[in-house]
Amino acid sequence: MKRFIITGAPGAGKTAILRQLELEGFGIVEEAATDLIAVAQAQGNLQPWTDASFIDAIVRLQRDRQVRASRCHDEIQFHDRSAVCTAALAGYLGYARSPQLVSELDRISREAIYERRVFFVRTLGFITHTDARQISFDEALRFERIHEDTYRDAGFDLVSVAPGSLLERVAVIKAAIR
Repeated sequence: MKRFIITGAPGAGKTAILRQLELEGFGIVEEAATDLIAVAQAQGNLQPWTDASFIDAIVRLQRDRQVRASRCHDEIQFHDRSAVCTAALAGYLGYARSPQLVSELDRISREAIYERRVFFVRTLGFITHTDARQISFDEALRFERIHEDTYRDAGFDLVSVAPGSLLERVAVIKAAIR
């Protein structure tokens, strides 16, 4: 099984790309942070990312989803983010890497969980705010740079997915996995 990470700045269009890939028959593993934010907000915690424990919650759910997905028989899976993204988020938020995050980063490296090529979806030039996405466009660009540096420092090769139509962006990804 080949597992590819699709990542990028908030609001870059990852979800639309993943939905299209799913419609085309590829296995998809959902992002953890957005789901955790939705649950926390439904429980009255409007900004769960302000607590450093949020990082470990993401790590646990990402790992659980990746392990569960490993039982599938998909030839190719696309993962919406990974623990490397969580490390970038920790850096962006000013949190130290927790022992749990470090352990997960070590595990995904040691076990070569993901393909070395990571699809880095570039920003569309604007951001649409949601309950989970309360970041300014300038902050999204800053996070994009941190994110990119974190992946490179972890030894991944980034395949840039430039702005364009949804089908153009999906075509770039499909061409790169052939």
